[in-house]
Amino acid sequence: MLSLAIFIVLLLLGLPVAFAMIAGAVAQILLAGNGVLLLSLPQQFFQGMENYGLLALPVFIFLGELLNASGAAARLYALASLLTRGLRGGLAQASLIANALLAAVLGSTAAQITLMSRLAVPQMERAGYPRDVATGLTAAGALLAPIIPPSMLLIVYGVIAQVPVGDLFLAGIAPGVLLAAVFALVIDRMARRGAFPTPPVAAAPAPSAARAGFREALLEALPAIVIPAGMIAAIMLGFATPVEAGVAAIALTLLVGAALYRTLTFGRIWQALLVSAKMSGAILFLIAAASLYAWIIAFENLPALVAHFLWTLSDNPLVFLLLVNLLLLGLGMICDPLPALILTVPVLLPVAVDHYHIDAIHFGLVACFNLTIGLMTPPVGVGLYTAALQNNLPTAALIRVLRPFLAAALAVLALLTLWPRFALAIPSFFQ
Repeated sequence: MLSLAIFIVLLLLGLPVAFAMIAGAVAQILLAGNGVLLLSLPQQFFQGMENYGLLALPVFIFLGELLNASGAAARLYALASLLTRGLRGGLAQASLIANALLAAVLGSTAAQITLMSRLAVPQMERAGYPRDVATGLTAAGALLAPIIPPSMLLIVYGVIAQVPVGDLFLAGIAPGVLLAAVFALVIDRMARRGAFPTPPVAAAPAPSAARAGFREALLEALPAIVIPAGMIAAIMLGFATPVEAGVAAIALTLLVGAALYRTLTFGRIWQALLVSAKMSGAILFLIAAASLYAWIIAFENLPALVAHFLWTLSDNPLVFLLLVNLLLLGLGMICDPLPALILTVPVLLPVAVDHYHIDAIHFGLVACFNLTIGLMTPPVGVGLYTAALQNNLPTAALIRVLRPFLAAALAVLALLTLWPRFALAIPSFFQ
């Protein structure tokens, strides 16, 4: 427990998470008088990055950056706007659909909020939506990013838990689709209550012109839909591993962006490479530090202590999952999801699998879902503050808009917790 106390103190003093974990591990070794373990520190640090599954991380980050640079996001939003033109709160539904499509491209909530804030919020404001409503709707849709595959959270969990990333991607499909459907119902209910402006009545375009406009938008957006959909299909059908499918998707994106869209210049590709390298380096360093810290935690026998404590409370797996929900929801409110996942999985997963016989894939989906909800909850919701800063709004204004979406997300989380088959059905079908 000493390393955990040191780690918390260093965090409170403002040290970055990765450095706090390394310092906590070193301090524990020195204070416990096990100086000989210092010789193993470099090996344990680099061993944390020697995992084939981690190759998927820079691959999918680079894929998302390329699809963004190619203008695919703008084309997806244009198509979504046409698809929802006749619905109540059409632009709000378009924002949700675009977020769902982009979730299968970007896999990062912060990137998705940044992109949609530039893309959707100005258009919604021009249509009469208040800025706080437009921003809140965009932020709510970004909650889909860590659930709908590919997702950086699922990749990192798969590496830590030694679970196939492809199976986690398959498990994320049903909860992600249900979450998007529930959000669509929330938007429809808000529209019925007059939360959105009524668009001015305009002459409907001629059917031939409407069909032509839809066909053009569909053809423009088709590569942006087919590439990630084909990638997921290849993983589901066993034709390729996530890494292989991601590399193939990158090659297709380069071809489409340069030859078809004519937007991917050498400068944009180089910029995408730089952004991907910086982001990947930061995440990989964090994972390596977490591997070192997990080694010390195991040396301290912390998982066994936690298991004994929880077992004295209850031997019921459902009670354990409810306690995990409370812990991770609280942790997600004050900590970024990635460090929170890296900190908790080495401690909680052995307890869940060995003592409560909970499936590792089901546990991973529950953990990632909890931390995703924490992205939009104060006091330190990363997604909440990203959306507020991007659009110059107070967080309190966004929280009012986000309340029904957070309630809907909690309902889906409850279903996922109580019914493991909800997450495991698709992976089981393809095994």
